[in-house]
Amino acid sequence: MTIIEPGRNCWRLADTRRASVLVDGAAYFRQLDAALANAQRSITILGWDFDARIRLRPDIEGSPNLGDRLRELVEARPDLTVRILIWSVAVLHAPGAPLPLILGAEWQDHPRIDLRLDGRHPIYAAHHQKIVCIDDAVAFVGGIDLTVGRWDTPEHRVDDPLRLTPEGKPHDAVHDVQMMVDGEAARAIAALARQRWKVATGEVLSLEPDHGDDPWPAGQAADLRDVSVAIARTAPHWGELRGVRECAELTYRAISEARRSIYIEAQYLTATSIGKRLAEVLRRADGPEVVVVATCFSKGFLEQWVMGRNRDRLVRRLKRADRHGRLRVFCPMIPDGEEGRRQLLVHAKLLIVDDTFLRVGSSNMNNRSIGLDTECDLAIEAPDDQTRAMIRGLRHSLLAEHLGATADAVAVAEGIEASPLAAIAELNHSRRGLAAMDDLPRIGPVRPMFMTSILDPKRPFEPLWFLSRKREGKARRTDGSSPSRRRLSGARLHSPG
Repeated sequence: MTIIEPGRNCWRLADTRRASVLVDGAAYFRQLDAALANAQRSITILGWDFDARIRLRPDIEGSPNLGDRLRELVEARPDLTVRILIWSVAVLHAPGAPLPLILGAEWQDHPRIDLRLDGRHPIYAAHHQKIVCIDDAVAFVGGIDLTVGRWDTPEHRVDDPLRLTPEGKPHDAVHDVQMMVDGEAARAIAALARQRWKVATGEVLSLEPDHGDDPWPAGQAADLRDVSVAIARTAPHWGELRGVRECAELTYRAISEARRSIYIEAQYLTATSIGKRLAEVLRRADGPEVVVVATCFSKGFLEQWVMGRNRDRLVRRLKRADRHGRLRVFCPMIPDGEEGRRQLLVHAKLLIVDDTFLRVGSSNMNNRSIGLDTECDLAIEAPDDQTRAMIRGLRHSLLAEHLGATADAVAVAEGIEASPLAAIAELNHSRRGLAAMDDLPRIGPVRPMFMTSILDPKRPFEPLWFLSRKREGKARRTDGSSPSRRRLSGARLHSPG
């Protein structure tokens, strides 16, 4: 049965001539830097956070920071414009430097560089999409923001001298994933980005004409060619704006249709609606193996209280449903010193089902990514053996990265049954490996923590909505126009096209 259904669990299917999955920040930043060098007319960046002090290529001595890199490009190319749209609350909540976002910085002092803070969102909601579009011909979508603490290599060395903050301090090892596409898919993502810009700023931006330019990085081989990519979105129901929950619906459908294996990499695993689908397939006698790779310990008290404890409760619920012993939840570990180990932070948002379905994007498996925050995911459903082989190879390489093995070794260890659990059991014997989250007692709470509906809500919380209705009525009386019609123009953000 087909998983992807345009209009139901994705906005649209769009063809791409080339698609590549970039694993970890170093690979993404390297290809982004190369694509930026090819930009001729437009660079559009949407982010949860942004810090222009980071270097895309810390492996190259003397390479500029991101802000200076963008400034150099617009000064060298008179037709190039850079637009950056960042979640407004990033200045309080995110790890990047807040003052340049609020007050500006020297690199921004150019008429064709435009950085805006997007405050058009419900209370406590976040703009969580991580998108970069170049000439509307190449687009990057995934879990990686252009901010501090995102660069790392697949080796994830504890003492990597290049993994530094702009202040020169080491930051934690982190694992993440981004996808790069071109063609019709890139233009569709660019259109989505322009709708966000319109709602945030009121400005209408046209797509770039197709001049035949190709900003795809030279030397970057495509993992896939000539495939269809599903573009799924999340946006909250807010006032006159219609909510969109395509990302969650796509995840639900993919899990429910699984037959052999489900592989998840997740920063958070707390949404009861996703847990319900996982529990259902675990109860089936002929259900799939389920492997979850997640961060062990969240940072900060509130994050650990809500996300950490709710993950534990959801895992306990899944273990009760796991009647056939097909579930394993792991935390990736890296060597620290001669004998110790340290957790690897998982920031990826990735789902692979039966080696025929791949989803990469910004949406977490928590409540707020289901209906509160803005999100964007890309998904591919294999139409042929070549695409299936690519998705299977990606899963092997991801497991190999976490196990300190090779992709070939993972493939051999899985055997003719293609069992991820068999490969993990055979190869998971070193300090670079997967620590099982098996110490949770089966007896204990499974319902979400108290205050979850406030700290990790599924939908906007608008206690003062009646005030905005009064303001709309006043606007109707003073200018004679219909506030509903004016605001409905912003609804196209949620349902463009």
